[in-house]
Amino acid sequence: MCTWGKRALALLLAGYLALGATGCGARAGASDQVSVKVAAASKGKVAATIEVTGALVPARTANVVSKLAGQVRAVHADVGDRVQAGQLLVEIDTKELQAQLQQAEAAVRGVQDQAEQARIGMETAQVGISNAKAGLDAAQKYYDRIKALADAGAASQSQLDDAQTKLEQAKNGYTAASKQYEAAKKQYEIAAGSGLAQAEAAVNTIKVNMSNASVTSPISGLVTNRNINPGEMAAPTSPLPLLAIADTSTLKLQGTVGQEVVPLLATGQKVTVTLDALPGRELSGTVTLVGPLAAATGQRFPVEISLSNPGDLKAGMTARAVFKLTGPEGVVIPAAAVRTDNGQDYVFVVRDGVATRRPVTLGLKNDEQVTVLKGLENGEQVAVTNAAVLQDKMAVAVEHVSP
Repeated sequence: MCTWGKRALALLLAGYLALGATGCGARAGASDQVSVKVAAASKGKVAATIEVTGALVPARTANVVSKLAGQVRAVHADVGDRVQAGQLLVEIDTKELQAQLQQAEAAVRGVQDQAEQARIGMETAQVGISNAKAGLDAAQKYYDRIKALADAGAASQSQLDDAQTKLEQAKNGYTAASKQYEAAKKQYEIAAGSGLAQAEAAVNTIKVNMSNASVTSPISGLVTNRNINPGEMAAPTSPLPLLAIADTSTLKLQGTVGQEVVPLLATGQKVTVTLDALPGRELSGTVTLVGPLAAATGQRFPVEISLSNPGDLKAGMTARAVFKLTGPEGVVIPAAAVRTDNGQDYVFVVRDGVATRRPVTLGLKNDEQVTVLKGLENGEQVAVTNAAVLQDKMAVAVEHVSP
């Protein structure tokens, strides 16, 4: 090849290399920006289906316990039996209590006898004090007469001294009669008052204990557990109840819902309930509780749904309640735009080719959309793709703007 041809080939190769280098540089610069698709926040309402699942539990349960310590004489119910409120379930032997009652009643009669004797003594003392008063009045008159005579010189000093002695004796007699009366009165008041009251209270206490020997059902329902048999000892301190009763006429489904759902629920609200054990069958439930405090799991609130038992529902069956809810109008964005970090929801707002991280508070959501309660304005654009790789204040290349 001639010299000119070699030089031309070299120039051509150099041009290709230059073009290649320029092309690679351009591609490298473009790759510095993350490509994202964005969607504009818009006004709207989000509809969602919320499910609450769990096992049905009885509306009411009650543990039947004994208030009295004693030997069980009879048990009138067993597991599976249906009982009514007030029905006799367990009887406890009362022989010892009956003996105590006889003693207490005898004590009452003894106190009553004491009160009667004290009353008679008080009446006798009252007669004595009346007689002593009459004697005192007579002695006072006699003394006054002798004193007047003595002052006139018509009675001797010995007569006056005798009258004085009789007056003092009468006074002492009256004082003694008064003290005797007060003692008899106090004895009567004690016997007829506090003494009799204490004796009668002891009788009433034993009668109450005897009434506790008949243990009845506090509610109507099914006996679900039995922990006592005739001949065994019942005690108020026993760790196990005598029997357990469950009212299954109404069953409850208990679960939790997110905080965004709580404002849309209310007691009395109707909801459809289905059971795994009864496929194809729908029951009507009623919301009976929306918990005012979050459950221990975090931003989840307890909810309780009650449903009447037509007769074939069993406690423990798995049930599912379905709420079809529509939230209030608000700012709506695609659910794909939302990220969560340490419990805080956030989105990336894209403006002028820059993605800015923004915390948001969310409302009702479904698989496609979510309502933003706080942190985003209508019309702002959020990244809906590659949000996982974005960082705050990162430059982005917008590929597409959703309508």
